[in-house]
Amino acid sequence: MDKWQLPEGIDELAGSQAASFEVIRRRLLDLYQSWGYELVVPPMVEYVESLILTSDSVDQKTFKFLDPCSGRMLGVHADITPQIARIDSKRSEKGSIDRYCYINAILQTKADDFYASRSPIQAGAELYGFKGIDADIEVIEMMISSLSILGIEDLTLSLGNTAIFSALTEVAELDGETTATLRDIFKRKSIPDLVVFLTQNNIKESDRFKALISLEGDANVLARAKQLFSDLPQVLEAIDALIKLNEAFTDREVDLMFDLGEVKAYEYHNGVVFAAYHTDFSKALAQGGRYNGLSQSFGVARDATGFSLDLKFLIQQQSESKFSPKVLLAPNSNDASLKVFVEELRSNGVVVKQDIKNSNNADIVKSGNEWIIKD
Repeated sequence: MDKWQLPEGIDELAGSQAASFEVIRRRLLDLYQSWGYELVVPPMVEYVESLILTSDSVDQKTFKFLDPCSGRMLGVHADITPQIARIDSKRSEKGSIDRYCYINAILQTKADDFYASRSPIQAGAELYGFKGIDADIEVIEMMISSLSILGIEDLTLSLGNTAIFSALTEVAELDGETTATLRDIFKRKSIPDLVVFLTQNNIKESDRFKALISLEGDANVLARAKQLFSDLPQVLEAIDALIKLNEAFTDREVDLMFDLGEVKAYEYHNGVVFAAYHTDFSKALAQGGRYNGLSQSFGVARDATGFSLDLKFLIQQQSESKFSPKVLLAPNSNDASLKVFVEELRSNGVVVKQDIKNSNNADIVKSGNEWIIKD
């Protein structure tokens, strides 16, 4: 076997792609910090119980191994969000609003419908301590701005609220196993499977489950949903949150669509959820949502919302690097004035390589007593 081969689903960035990654990483962090988001760098490895919390999906995607020092089970982070919950629970003060941003490589046992590989680079931001819809609006605005930095415009913003599905399962008095099966059907948007499952299990609220899985489209579906769930206050509250999002983004340069039967891949999402799509891509480019109470495992239940994207994937999809600087070739010379000229260029952000082969193809040449850039 060739030694240079990487494991399946593991990839890398090199050359112009690596250069683009570094430039974009800096621009994204500048964006997040300009909004008041504090940079955090979570560790690659933690105790398993801190990483997986209440999410079976994260548990299944987490590499685990025994720590020879403590004898406890460790995990490699497969998702940054649970780590942010731990960091916030340790550092936040009661009643405070806290903002965090990050760009970290993660590792998963298997790729999913969002991450293209098992070794994505997750970039994102999280806002803690505010339950109102204004927090979700802020996070969505940053998500759109992040994709704009990557040169991706003309987005379609998909909006949903997992509280609708959760409220309906509660009214139908479903147990955990039945809810999990139903959630999987809704993830796959499989109407035939839903009909069979509801028929075989004699589920309460069957008609409304059948309606919910197909309740998607433009803002008109919100009015239909209010009629369908007029007797369920918790569902109406969830729909009102989507109406406010519609009002906030109607005049923005994004197309809006609503999917009221949306359930996210991670079970910790329990409110507004959102994703950004583009016609050039077959899957979501960025996604996020509300996950109130995720930090409860650490003794502090906090309202929170956030988003993430796979920065490595988006850079790999660029046909050519938009951020790679032009490289100049300097002659191989000990001339002191040349060294001064080259150092000045480099201090101004110009990349200068020395022509150690003496190929006579240098871009920097001497004109009289001065060094200049040829052509």
